[in-house]
Amino acid sequence: MLDGIFSFVLLDTRDNSFLVARDAIGVTSLYIGWGLDGSVWIASELKGLNDDCEHFETFPPGHLYSSKDREFRRWYNPPWFSEAIPSAPYDPLALRNAFEMAVIKRLMTDVPFGVLLSGGLDSSLVAAITARHLAGTKAAKQWGAKLHSFCVGLKGAPDLRAAKEVADYLGTVHHEFHFTVQDGIDAIEDVIYHIETYDVTTIRASTPMFLMSRKIKSLGVKWVISGEGSDEIFGGYLYFHKAPNKEEFHQETCRKIKALHKYDCLRANKSTYAWGLEARVPFLDKEFINVAMNIDPENKMIKPEEGRIEKWVLRKAFDDEEHPYLPKHILYRQKEQFSDGVGYSWIDGLKAHAAKHVTDKMMLNAANIFPHNTPNTKEAYYYRMIFERFFPQNSARLTVPGGASVACSTAKAVEWDAAWSNNLDPSGRAALGVHNSAYENQINSAKAAVGPEKIIPKMEISPLGVAIQS
Repeated sequence: MLDGIFSFVLLDTRDNSFLVARDAIGVTSLYIGWGLDGSVWIASELKGLNDDCEHFETFPPGHLYSSKDREFRRWYNPPWFSEAIPSAPYDPLALRNAFEMAVIKRLMTDVPFGVLLSGGLDSSLVAAITARHLAGTKAAKQWGAKLHSFCVGLKGAPDLRAAKEVADYLGTVHHEFHFTVQDGIDAIEDVIYHIETYDVTTIRASTPMFLMSRKIKSLGVKWVISGEGSDEIFGGYLYFHKAPNKEEFHQETCRKIKALHKYDCLRANKSTYAWGLEARVPFLDKEFINVAMNIDPENKMIKPEEGRIEKWVLRKAFDDEEHPYLPKHILYRQKEQFSDGVGYSWIDGLKAHAAKHVTDKMMLNAANIFPHNTPNTKEAYYYRMIFERFFPQNSARLTVPGGASVACSTAKAVEWDAAWSNNLDPSGRAALGVHNSAYENQINSAKAAVGPEKIIPKMEISPLGVAIQS
């Protein structure tokens, strides 16, 4: 077991009692349900419970459930969980070593694998460390010492350019997948069926990942290593620029880690496993989290006047002049959320598409139709309609988080800037005055992103891999 990242069930055949444990952070999905006859059901998907259980819910990460006691008990209780403010000094080398160990630990394999590479800081560091340590592994002996990297985006997307540059720098065998806005829209229903949520930002990011995972699996790859979790641990989302003090900064990172199983972990797990592809996430290694969350949060605070951008402590830890891990401009590239980095017209196109299917009159009646987590945008309403068609049970809708959010913040962090309450959107571009391509600076039209006719993609093989062409 990789440091508590898997869930398991233990059965005592003497009396048929059982013990269920979920992984520490919620990297893999798990649900628990109860039948009318008192039976207890465990499944990794809602679909495994919704027809047989009177009630079901998300199995809380880091907990045990005993059939004898019929209650949950927390087994994972690290120091940061209390949200007390840590005071350990920042040690760049200790942080670097802890993350390298987390990556190396996940290279145990005897099957073909690769790395998801968006060209941002997190995935690029994962790729750089993997490339450095791959040669001595069992996988390298069986499948070759060349690391395969994968990226997805609309043509001309920020991630595609940055990922190609990182891949060239690291010498990976790079596979670049293209999709169109229409390709993504055509997949929305399948995505919602597989990831089992109506959360807007999760669906936006899951769709390109879902399309990419299918292509990766078709190449014979069994698992990928990915960069989820860093933004939660280090305060990497752009709204952290407005954190008023180190106490609120740290408490927000704690809240974000605790909620990962509802958002990024759910996306990474279900978007990949929908095609039988495993995703491994070294940033969520328990030992690494302990090291990173024990740093005095004053060191994580974003201070542009001092040259400290988001995730400065992580960037600085890998800023090695003698043996550089990455080019400087990649190491210090501004944060792009995955749903933005694949191409800005992706989100704009989704909004335009939803506006065609949800009327103003429907929005006026939204609170009556969906009293729980009432959608406040046409895009959210559109996703909710699809979700309710697949999962009409009340238990299902209660598994999905809600509340105000800007640039992926929690509802509590929205209070950091009064202007945000009028601009509630999970895109990083909603961080007005922070993102280089914030909505306030944009004049392009979303309607141009979606044509009236359905575009059937074709697949083209090139030296870089498989590309979905329009």
